[in-house]
Amino acid sequence: MKKIAVIGPESTGKSTLTKDLAHYFNEPFVAEYGRTYLEENGSFYVESDLLNISKGMLEIEQTQAKNANRFLFCDTDLIMMKVWYEVKYGTCHPWVLGQLRSNPYDFHLLCAPDLPWEADPLRENPTTRVELFEHYQNELIDYQCAYSVISGTNDRLQKAIEVLEKI
Repeated sequence: MKKIAVIGPESTGKSTLTKDLAHYFNEPFVAEYGRTYLEENGSFYVESDLLNISKGMLEIEQTQAKNANRFLFCDTDLIMMKVWYEVKYGTCHPWVLGQLRSNPYDFHLLCAPDLPWEADPLRENPTTRVELFEHYQNELIDYQCAYSVISGTNDRLQKAIEVLEKI
């Protein structure tokens, strides 16, 4: 079983792509836990909430992995959590950094910020999507992660399927 992370800036189609891939391959997926957490606890958050989100995300991944055969699709990952920490608070919790090294994903699909911005009460960064994309890409390179950029306004699902069929 390969753990596939779908990452990228806000409003780049991560959630849709994650669900569509899970449906196409008939495999489980992990919804964006940060969104669930904030919807349940309120949109105001502090640094310690990011650790709770990170831990909760990994717990759900471990549970869902038991149901996976070929792939487990994850909407966001610990690289996104690291960047969220750094952008919001200037540093990252050591637990997240440790998990990045000990709990890797097998492949990343990095969604490009070339879809139109869609406002949402939980989204914070409408003007910095390109910078965030570059930050995510640099982290993938630094951690030597296998990844592919998914871009374009059409056929994102087909592009992702073609990439995954090759790994």
